[in-house]
Amino acid sequence: MLYKFYLLIRELSRTEINIKAYIALAVGIIFIGFSAIFVKMAGVPGMVSAFYRSLIAGVVLFPWWMLKKKTVPGKSELKWIVTGGVFFAIDLALWNTSLLLTTAATATLLANNAPIWVGLGAMILFKEKLTYKYWLGLIIALFGMSVLVGFDAIRNLNFNGGDLLALTASLFYAVYLLTTQRARTKTDTLTFMSVSTLSTVIVLLVINLFAGSELTGFTLKTWTALLGLGLISHLGGWLLINYALGHMKASGVSVTLLSQAVVTALLAIPFLGEMPDINQIIGGVFVLTGIYLVNVRSSIEEGN
Repeated sequence: MLYKFYLLIRELSRTEINIKAYIALAVGIIFIGFSAIFVKMAGVPGMVSAFYRSLIAGVVLFPWWMLKKKTVPGKSELKWIVTGGVFFAIDLALWNTSLLLTTAATATLLANNAPIWVGLGAMILFKEKLTYKYWLGLIIALFGMSVLVGFDAIRNLNFNGGDLLALTASLFYAVYLLTTQRARTKTDTLTFMSVSTLSTVIVLLVINLFAGSELTGFTLKTWTALLGLGLISHLGGWLLINYALGHMKASGVSVTLLSQAVVTALLAIPFLGEMPDINQIIGGVFVLTGIYLVNVRSSIEEGN
């Protein structure tokens, strides 16, 4: 009898942990869904908001990491983490700039295509075999992107600059995922985020200095948006998502993360006054469906 009671208590404890993980994931997705909103509200060049996003998060992360006395990654892991940080810096600079040239929903949808490029990169670099679900997802996602940017734009090669930047950003984010995949298996989350963020900050600072960007003299509204971008979207969002990853299957989290684009589209209505048009709705559905199939393909191969 006592043993059965013990099993019941243990099961309830696990359920409580799962509930916390689901809540953390949901709040984390809402937080990162605000990324595009904060960037647009800041009203500064994309490279500048990308720099402050990383810097503000790093100001909290790096001392935290030092206080935890985490060990420095080995040479091999450090190389991949720093390289990933460089690619992430370029991804942020491109995506943040794209947000100033196109709608928040479109930029977020196009940037979310990273899993597709990760699959292609894995096939080319690591000789990974891709299933029919991947190729089906790729075709559906490409069709969705065509609807998003417009068939006339493709036919006449007259693309919106913001759309192209967002799509290019997804390529750099895919390279970031590929280069850091091995490091994350041997490095704890806090160490990985701290070192990666430090390298991202350095790269973005160099880019801004080279471009002659103004890094001071902003209004209170801009500083508030930048603080929200760094503390809420970058730090809070990804810490919550990483917490969820510790208690849930990675496959479920990766698929659920696709809802970021939906969250951003909904938030853009009251905060930015951006109403999605029919092309964005139809194209968005196809893009998300295609990426979902790609994620399912990854989940099956990983055995999750």
